[in-house]
Amino acid sequence: MFAGSDCGGERAANIYSPIGSAKLNGLDPELYLRTVLAQIAEHPISRIDELLPWTLAPTLQAHTSQAA
Repeated sequence: MFAGSDCGGERAANIYSPIGSAKLNGLDPELYLRTVLAQIAEHPISRIDELLPWTLAPTLQAHTSQAA
């Protein structure tokens, strides 16, 4: 309804899902997305689970606490 079309709604859901997952895992969504986008091009598909929010959470939370 607010996305303009069904296709637009699907695109919005594709963006909101990783943002919501990052928030549920206590991560800054912007930091999570920047980290994943910087690594995904050269990351092997067989190890894609290493880029999931719950896998990256300890690393990114440590990075955030050091920056503070």
